[in-house]
Order: sequence, then structure tokens, then C-alpha cells
Amino acid sequence: MERKQFYSSKMWQDCRNAYAKSKKNLCELCLAEGRLSYGEIVHHKKHLNDDNFTDPSVALDWNNLQLLCRDCHAKQHSNKRYKVDELGRVIFR
Repeated sequence: MERKQFYSSKMWQDCRNAYAKSKKNLCELCLAEGRLSYGEIVHHKKHLNDDNFTDPSVALDWNNLQLLCRDCHAKQHSNKRYKVDELGRVIFR
């Protein structure tokens, strides 16, 4: 499996959806600052790479996840390795 395929896998989609639901679909960083924003992207705090994306302790561990709005997610990724389209799909550049 390639990293790109991981993001479209049922395993990731189920994990992502359950995590977002557990956070009431609110951006965790905005909430910590007293703002309510819709969380659209489940972010990996320890970023996935070609060596770790198949490791469930990195890719699927809720301790490594964070639900973010688009603005907060963009702040986490200044190198722009990929973008997220309007449907929440990851598009690699």
C-alpha cells in the first residue's frame, strides 16, 4: 500500500470519522482558545511518511491525532507537501 492509498482506505476513514465524532466535530486548537470552529481534518501530530504510515501505532493511534479546522491545519503544514480539497481528500503534490 502506498501512503496515498492509506488515506482512502476504509481503515483510515473509519478511524478518522470515529475520532472526529469523539471530538464533537470541533477544531481542538480553536476550542482550546475559546473559539468554536468546525473540525474538518484529522491531523497526524507525528506526520506520516513512507516509513511509518503502515504502523498502526503512528497512523491510527488516537494519541497521535488532532481534529483541526482548515486554518489551523494549514498552520501545522508550512511546507505544503499536500493540500486538502473541499471534500477533505488529501491531494499530494
